[in-house]
Amino acid sequence: MSHPLETVVNETAPNPQWAVLWLHGLGADGNDFAPIVPELLRPHWPAIRFVFPHAPVQPITINNGVRMRAWYDIVSMDFRSRADAAGVDASVQALDALVEQEIARGIPAERILLAGFSQGGAIILSAVLRWTRPIAGVIALSTYLPDPDAAAANRVADGIRPPVFMAHGAQDPVIPQPIAAHTAQTLGALGFPLEWHSYPMAHQVCAEELQALGDWLDARFKAP
Repeated sequence: MSHPLETVVNETAPNPQWAVLWLHGLGADGNDFAPIVPELLRPHWPAIRFVFPHAPVQPITINNGVRMRAWYDIVSMDFRSRADAAGVDASVQALDALVEQEIARGIPAERILLAGFSQGGAIILSAVLRWTRPIAGVIALSTYLPDPDAAAANRVADGIRPPVFMAHGAQDPVIPQPIAAHTAQTLGALGFPLEWHSYPMAHQVCAEELQALGDWLDARFKAP
């Protein structure tokens, strides 16, 4: 993943003061979550640049090698080893490059939020355990941290602890809620301020979730 990621960009007003980098799930692309921006926005919010990158196309082992957009290969059904570590590393580096791009555009890291659904969420959670740069917060939807115990043990010294919004479906057949709950417990034990939400849904998002996320974002934008 040496080439810069292609992105879908939505600026809510001229001269954005904040940025949200939002990573999609397996088989989707950057257009997947772009339509939720109008549902999230509140009139008093600052100007925000939403950046929705497209993951590269690659073969997925558990899908018989079928090629699709993915942040990493899925090599097994065991959540402790299912994520291809090299693919996770490459995607974390690509995400870091997107953050650097926003900083170069004039948005400080302290006003950049990372968001991700499913595979995309796995990448942002992996990234925050490796970074020391301050960011405004993390939005982890229907997702998990690959091998959370190893990730916690290998967390960088002086790593960041941004606030985390984590939401999951109680009937999620793709990533069972107990897997996500273990990730939430791991992050909490590491000192991350974490807000957990569970909804009676499958592997998806719902209106109540977006309302709660909007409240959480509102608090981030009001913070000094």
